[in-house]
Amino acid sequence: MIAEVIVDVAAYPIDRPFDYVVPIDWEHVMEPGLRVKVPFGPRKVAGYVTGIKGESQLDQNKIKPLAEIIDLEPVLSAELLALSKWLATETIAYEIDALQVMLPAAMRAKYEKIMTVIKPDELDESFRAFLGNRKQITLKALQDANLLNEVKKYNKLGIVEIDTAIKQKTKMKKVRMIHVPDTRQLEMALEEVHPNAKKQQELLRWLLQHPTETIEASKILDESGVTATVLKSLVDKEIVEQSQVEVYRELETPKMQDSGKPEQLTDEQQVALSAIEQSSDNNIQETFLLHGITGSGKTEVYLQAIDHVLKQGKEAIVLVPEIALTPQMTARFKGRFGELVAVLHSGLSAGEKYDEWRRIHRGEVKVAIGARSAVFAPFTNLGLLILDEEHETTYKQEESPRYHARDVAIWRAEYYQCPVILGSATPSLESYARASKGVYSLLTLSKRAKNQSLPSVEVVDMREELKVGNRSMFSVALAEGIRERLARKEQIVLLLNKRGFSSFVLCRDCGTVVECPNCDISLTYHRASESLKCHYCGHEERVPSECPECTSEHIRFFGTGTQKAQEELYKLVPEARVIRMDIDTTNTKGAHERLLYDFGEGKADILLGTQMIAKGLDFPRITLVGVLAADTSLHLADFRAAEKTFQLLTQVSGRAGRDQLPGEVVIQTYDPEHYAIELSKTQDFVPFYEMEMDRRRQLGYPPYYYVTVVQFSHEDVLKAADYAHKGTEFMAERLSQGTVIIGPTAAAISRLNNRYRYQCLIKYKREPALIPVLQQLLKHYKTSWAKDGLVMSINREPTSIF
Repeated sequence: MIAEVIVDVAAYPIDRPFDYVVPIDWEHVMEPGLRVKVPFGPRKVAGYVTGIKGESQLDQNKIKPLAEIIDLEPVLSAELLALSKWLATETIAYEIDALQVMLPAAMRAKYEKIMTVIKPDELDESFRAFLGNRKQITLKALQDANLLNEVKKYNKLGIVEIDTAIKQKTKMKKVRMIHVPDTRQLEMALEEVHPNAKKQQELLRWLLQHPTETIEASKILDESGVTATVLKSLVDKEIVEQSQVEVYRELETPKMQDSGKPEQLTDEQQVALSAIEQSSDNNIQETFLLHGITGSGKTEVYLQAIDHVLKQGKEAIVLVPEIALTPQMTARFKGRFGELVAVLHSGLSAGEKYDEWRRIHRGEVKVAIGARSAVFAPFTNLGLLILDEEHETTYKQEESPRYHARDVAIWRAEYYQCPVILGSATPSLESYARASKGVYSLLTLSKRAKNQSLPSVEVVDMREELKVGNRSMFSVALAEGIRERLARKEQIVLLLNKRGFSSFVLCRDCGTVVECPNCDISLTYHRASESLKCHYCGHEERVPSECPECTSEHIRFFGTGTQKAQEELYKLVPEARVIRMDIDTTNTKGAHERLLYDFGEGKADILLGTQMIAKGLDFPRITLVGVLAADTSLHLADFRAAEKTFQLLTQVSGRAGRDQLPGEVVIQTYDPEHYAIELSKTQDFVPFYEMEMDRRRQLGYPPYYYVTVVQFSHEDVLKAADYAHKGTEFMAERLSQGTVIIGPTAAAISRLNNRYRYQCLIKYKREPALIPVLQQLLKHYKTSWAKDGLVMSINREPTSIF
């Protein structure tokens, strides 16, 4: 029997299955999807079995046997193995990368060199004394002890052996459990124990008062007040038994409440749910675009659709775009489905993610909720996949393999012949265009679930505010609205899509902006640490007291960040209780849950934050939403700038007036006539879609064309430009004439982390040669250009072209 193995080495010549002989004793357990340890050149590496065959075309004498089986059960199903091949091809990635992205990071291999003693009698006395009773020791420990020269000598003589130990990064959590016999046995032990052994007597009496077969050792020690030594003495005397039992790490469950199942769905909700249920009942793969205005009850449709597939014995995956949405969504789903729900997102520790993944893999749960990577949840009988806020760019992975969760969800739905729901109040233009053409099925929710009216929206022209002398970041209308809500004990959401205190630091004498030394981007001022930070490479430095160019002391902070906004708020309304949510305040474990729980419990009046607060949040007492700078994303060098601005403004407006209290929105802008801002006032998606589609058609951008970005970066600007031209010429010679290649040009941020970046944009409507040509280019790069320090990346359907 021969196993085909993809080895854990990301290199171009190795991106294929390798044949290994399966030892006869292992043939009955060998199957695709197992992780194995294999000899590869002079070392051993981990690998994934992707196929089994009777014989190999290679010389049987040259095929090495498998070294070890890591798993008892396959960690990847036949479906996920097939998905990995499709993913590697579609995203122009290594197959090993596609396989590993499907598993939690805890299961990826950790390599460690180990020395094993073969002939202990032939070791020097000092070396033997260092080892003590150990037969094995890590090479790192020997290096720390300056013993590597001796190890090399012993290895040549065959006295020791060097091997690679392969372990997964995180282990199962185990706890010590104590098994207690019946009370008669404890009573006999209490009679026989030595009179001076007072602590043993205390422990025996405690055990008699708490009759149970099995109890956690830590609980016994905490509650009885005895030491571990006393407990060990009972174990040694075989009065009690102990064992190690595997347990799951407990997640911090959000304390937010589910709003409860409504007595009756609206007519539109019922129509949408019936269509989804019909597709599910008939085992038809159908992609539904659920276009519902904010507050229209999309989540209730999701919940009842999931309930329907669970009754059929099937499973469901729900994706949310941001970790900030997970606590409230998780609370609603756990309120409805209890322990059948697993959670997968980046806010969990590696061990917690590993435990949640195992609960899914073992079939102990039926619903997985999480961010992008949860689309790979190892279910084997999927009945429904849902992408909430499907327009969000976070569904696209920006590292290899550069997949979009929507495409993976549709692939899996085709495999299981089940429906996919793409839900949004502001769908991506690509999705709405597909729905308009009948590729997706359009379901519309045009009214709010509780018949509330949409919030009233006022657009404030900040140019006019300046003319009347208001230099504050709060317009008169917004300042008055904030004071009114505080007086009425209602809540406020303020959106500023920036973090930090100010956007940049500028010298008023010579105009110098303090920039990152590694990137062509200005540094951002952070008040809390009195430092300037680069949000791209992580560079950090102290705030200068004088201009680095002209030594002037007239150096000032310009622009506005969330920290500055918080400080200005306290000047405006000193009595307000403010919670700030941005990357800086949510970078600790559980921070999202704590901040949102506190806001939901009324411990704050104002929630100030970046775009993570713009969508999905549902709090009944929010009656005012303020957008401090609507232009932030409007004038970026990105063809999706208007679309992203419209989506953000519509989403954040929808946080107001979701319950009985009416809502109001104040949007502050320097460009009030722009159609993205004008149409977001009334949440008019269709008119915006038609205007934006007309613009995209004129400019030749998606969804009228597909786009792929190929980027070249090098520490030498001339080499980066040279390789970019070579790569562009290579593709132009091989792609069809209908395909347009723009560039190469310098990227919008032309230098990042001391690497100069050039890129070209490929636009096409149909290009059958694209993937083969890109694979040829990748081969050329890996075998030749990479040796010269070039880094090349290929990104199909990027969310932005920076």
